[in-house]
This record gives sequence, C-alpha cells and structure tokens, in this order.
Amino acid sequence: MFFIVYFEEKLRAYSMGRFLIFAILGLLAGCQNISGFQKKGQAPQPTSHKVKQVYTYADEKDGAPSGPLPTSFRKVTPLSEPMSRYGNPAAYKVKGKTYEVMTSTTGYRARGLASWYGTKFHRKRTSSGEDYDLYALTAAHKTLPLPCYVRVKNLNNGREIIVKVNDRGPFHQGRIIDLSYGAAVKLGLLPKGTAPVEIEALNLGNKRVAHYFLQAGAFSSKKLADALQNKLRSLTPSPVFVEKYQQFFVVKVGPFANKQMSETLKSLLAKQGVSGAFSSLQ
Repeated sequence: MFFIVYFEEKLRAYSMGRFLIFAILGLLAGCQNISGFQKKGQAPQPTSHKVKQVYTYADEKDGAPSGPLPTSFRKVTPLSEPMSRYGNPAAYKVKGKTYEVMTSTTGYRARGLASWYGTKFHRKRTSSGEDYDLYALTAAHKTLPLPCYVRVKNLNNGREIIVKVNDRGPFHQGRIIDLSYGAAVKLGLLPKGTAPVEIEALNLGNKRVAHYFLQAGAFSSKKLADALQNKLRSLTPSPVFVEKYQQFFVVKVGPFANKQMSETLKSLLAKQGVSGAFSSLQ
C-alpha cells in the first residue's frame, strides 16, 4: 500500500511519461531481486520431488570438533533395512563422472584409501535422508545401496569396525570410503586423516536385491497423480501405482529386473509427452 501511495504523490508532481519510466525500472529491479531469492531459498516444486541425479560434495575446509578425541562410541547393530527412498538413483553424475548404484551388497569386498568428514556436515541431511551425526559410526560410499553395513579394517594398524553406510562420497581421486569423525577416531585415522583400508559388506541373512522402478511424476494433487496413472496404464503392461509419500503422490512403474528395461520405458514415455521420468532402485 505504501508503494502505491508514494507513486500517486509522485504522479501529481511529474508527468505521466516520467512516472511510467521510473515505475517500469523499479518493477524490473524488484523482479531481479525476487528471482534471485527464489533460486537460493525457495523449496522445490512438487514435480521436482525426486532423487537428484547430481550430488554436491563440497571441497571446502572441514574439521574435528573441539576437545579431546572421544573414547566411547555407540555400538552399531546391523539390520536388514529396506532401501532408502533417497540416495538410490540407478545412476548419478558428479564432476563429469557417472556412478551406477549397486543393486546388491552380496560379495562386495574392496581395498582403497579411507578419509573422513566432520563438523561441516554435522546434523545435515545425508543422501539416504538421515541426519549426519559426526559421533556415530557411519560412512559414505559412491555406489553401495543405501543403507547397508560394512566392516572396515585399517590395514596400517589392524583395527576393525562396523559402520552403517548412509551417504554418498567421497568424490576425491583415489578414495574409496568416507568415514564419520567418530568412525575415523575409532579406526585410528587421526591425526593423519587417511589410511588404506579393506571394506567388506555384511551378509545379513536374507540377501537383499534391489529392483528398478521408473518414477514418472510426483504431485501434491491426488487427482493429477491418478490422471497420469491412467495414462501410463494405456502405454505399458507393467504395473503402475501411486505411492503416498509425505505430502506428495508419486507415480511409479515397475518393478523391473534391470536398468535397461526401465530406461526403455522412459524413452517410450518421453515420446508420448511424459518427460522427467527417472530410474531408481528400491
């Protein structure tokens, strides 16, 4: 209201032509400010509610919390858990490199360099949707399905720990796993910060194998989700269902035995005007 009154007063003092020029310039400047705010601060729209294909892994300085190194840690109890709704796209790209997420942990064993991350990410959301706790025994891996549990052995000192893998990374050359600060302390990575390790995925009895699904859309309206479901049923013989997740209605197709099948359907849907679909593991 103040904006309107102010320019009404100016209108009485200046000609209509000059008023329009200043008003247009003011509106353009305002639009620029609003646009910048939306890009940085607004929540994503419902249609963008899906697993991101690009993970951002910052290279900024990280560190340890103040005080002495912890000496006690919460025990990790491996559980057979369903795959996270987040962090398990069929593939994703970081720094120009594409990573394909594994569909099973069975038989996984590898060696490489371990590093750790700490205060910078404390209480921030991990790729699996959990909050990162720098004191918990957790880890980040580029391709293992989330969540899962692995045994990590420090090849320099022989120490072994079990950690829960709930995040993505590390994306630094030559590193195979990123440990939480607590896990790094218990495994003896500090103060150096890195160490050669051997990783072995734990077999929790029932071998969990992921299946591919194609997410075709996510809506805040059940009516719109149902409309897309009906359209997809006329395009594919595969099961099409609507899954309620938080405030969204997610339309999915599947399961598929392999990624190629879901990607083939994705291409077919794109030709029929259904764009933005993506494959995920579940």
